[in-house]
Amino acid sequence: MADVLIAVRELSRSYERGGQIVRVLDSLSMDVPRGAFIALMGPSGSGKTTLLNLLGGLDRADSGAIVAGGIDIVPLSDDDLARWRASAVGFVFQLYNLLPVLKAIENVELPLQLFGLPRRERRKRAALALDLVGLAHRTDHYPRELSGGQEQRVAIARALVTDPSFVLADEPTGDLDPHSSKEILDLLQHLNTDFGKTIVMVTHSRDAAARAQRIVHLEDGRIAAGGA
Repeated sequence: MADVLIAVRELSRSYERGGQIVRVLDSLSMDVPRGAFIALMGPSGSGKTTLLNLLGGLDRADSGAIVAGGIDIVPLSDDDLARWRASAVGFVFQLYNLLPVLKAIENVELPLQLFGLPRRERRKRAALALDLVGLAHRTDHYPRELSGGQEQRVAIARALVTDPSFVLADEPTGDLDPHSSKEILDLLQHLNTDFGKTIVMVTHSRDAAARAQRIVHLEDGRIAAGGA
């Protein structure tokens, strides 16, 4: 049996919209094996991003369990959840979320400030992460001086700098041209195949999803029949 890194059990999440309760996730269960590369697909409103946010501790489930690395994160306090999130999860977003006033290496080292590391150690680790994504020559460039693909590489380096247990990517190629998209997907596949990083990626792109080891289709807050 594969080593399960994340076990999701009977997970439900609802929101209030226009005075009505909308059930976004409906008793969803799934496993994420350690070292897996999983793509989440489905129509808008199917619950993909909500599931990703719950896996990363950015949102709270109404009920159910998310056991990640042996820890059920659902009942954690806000402070404990924040500490867990900082050490266990790397996030990659569609729009990069880089701070424009910081250089690439400064953006990458930001998460390390939560661990109280000396500046020299933070800078060393950030430089290694940028080298890993092929941007050792761009450490002192600001986001405005980088292409979209390079900005996303900086964002991936930032996600990796704390050596997280898993990486969550929300439409990481959604704002990129085809050439840059291919480079980012090549990089994610490389991180998974050669470094064993566990990756869960939300995407609408069939080409992007084809890079994953497994595609999970969501529909109406559940895993679609035959979709895992």
